[in-house]
Amino acid sequence: MSDNITKISMERIDDHVNFRATNTTGNSILMDGSEAIGGKGNGVRPMETLLMGVAGCSSIDIVLILKKMKQELVDIKVDVSATRIKVADATEFDTIKVHYDLWGPLKESKVEKAIEMSLEKYCSVSKMLEAKSEITSSYKIHETT
Repeated sequence: MSDNITKISMERIDDHVNFRATNTTGNSILMDGSEAIGGKGNGVRPMETLLMGVAGCSSIDIVLILKKMKQELVDIKVDVSATRIKVADATEFDTIKVHYDLWGPLKESKVEKAIEMSLEKYCSVSKMLEAKSEITSSYKIHETT
């Protein structure tokens, strides 16, 4: 398979709006609609998967960038929140806030640069979303003993 083609398959797993999406290596996630449309809380909602994508994509970048900067990252945790606005018959993310908690003996200037490089240059998910959403970030460095 060509490197520039990404594929998933999705199947309905009940008689409501619950689905399993699986990638080509067999990893999967469950997706479900809101209760208002018949969802039963059996999976993440599709819009939530986009926010998970921002967290995952940027975290991978940050880990790799900090490693190249010779920074000893012990751990990272990411929280993402977003506001939605109505656009025609759908809703879109208006603002997306990404907060990183990082552990280790890290230089603040290096962390700032790694986050900036990820969100503004390398993270494909944030690059796609920035056309419609204002993406902001914050971070806190936790010292390790």
